[in-house]
Amino acid sequence: MLAIYRKYRPKTFEDLLGQEHIVEILRNAARRDAFAHAYLFYGPRGSGKTTTARLIAKLVNCEKRQKDAKFKAKGEPCNECRPCTEIDTGHALDVIEIDAASNRGIDEIRDLQEGVRLSPTSYHSKVFIIDEVHMLTREAFNALLKTLEEPPAHAVFILATTEYEKVPATISSRTQRFHFRKVALPEIITKLHAIAKSEKIMIDDDAVELVAALGEGSVRDAESLLGQIASLDQDITLQDVERIAGKIGYKKTAQLAELLLAGSLPEALSYIHEIEQGGYNVVQFTKDLIHYLRRALTLKMDPGLLAAYQRELTKDEIGMLQKHAGMSDPAKMTALIRLLIRAYSEMRYSPFAAVPLEVAVIEQLKK
Repeated sequence: MLAIYRKYRPKTFEDLLGQEHIVEILRNAARRDAFAHAYLFYGPRGSGKTTTARLIAKLVNCEKRQKDAKFKAKGEPCNECRPCTEIDTGHALDVIEIDAASNRGIDEIRDLQEGVRLSPTSYHSKVFIIDEVHMLTREAFNALLKTLEEPPAHAVFILATTEYEKVPATISSRTQRFHFRKVALPEIITKLHAIAKSEKIMIDDDAVELVAALGEGSVRDAESLLGQIASLDQDITLQDVERIAGKIGYKKTAQLAELLLAGSLPEALSYIHEIEQGGYNVVQFTKDLIHYLRRALTLKMDPGLLAAYQRELTKDEIGMLQKHAGMSDPAKMTALIRLLIRAYSEMRYSPFAAVPLEVAVIEQLKK
């Protein structure tokens, strides 16, 4: 059975989430047949870099685009001709994908250089996709540079990386560079709902929101987790996701934050005890709490950050955050966050994970 993230991989630019600034440029390039000989895609994992590379591979080789001027104006691949279908299924001989994490040496790049010289077997262009390009050795980069300086007309290079700063300037300067952003949480939630409906997965809205949040801006990671949870073969609740992922939902984090902001020491300690007895990961919970309080504090100090947080949170979560920002005292909140950071550092190496968190809460609220 095909994994969900592979089954629902975007096949057109229309399906690509969160990268509108890139989509528009590449569509215009496709309409004018003005493709670059080399691209560098960089950004966080699961943001669509390799998917976009395959879309370009389809565009430069799509037979319908080459024959139909009206269709070409759409700036999309047809997904019906032989090159498009072969690239989608991974059977295209003229689309060569290299994982630089495991093929990082000079020999692999020399093999690539030999392949570049040969004309495409049956396509219009040869496309070379090098993933995690920052992993190449210095010698391999030098060999790649020579190829990028004098590329044959039939070759297109697409380099992808999560660590742009490790790519030599001599390489990046010879490419068109595109920065991929983390995908906004509401967009991931919408896609997960669509997948759940298509796959007939019965899952609560709160559970979908947590799955999307666990993706941390990566559509692929969220889809993979949804596929994992779907194997339960039952109606999926928030508690199921929390149990499988070992992470607590946003509402539980916000609930403890409210108790801390209200100065309710006994209730806060009881709540931490419940979390620990529930078998949840207290270390991860503390990390989430630090992030939550940091957002509330920064929103208090700069309401303009609301627009940025709307990309990361749902409407309900934004509402809770605004409420807690209003309740917060900057001096007390800063002191609390410092205590929690210290507790987080201690609990990672302590056999009593909840104790540093409880001590931090007592220190802050007993004043």
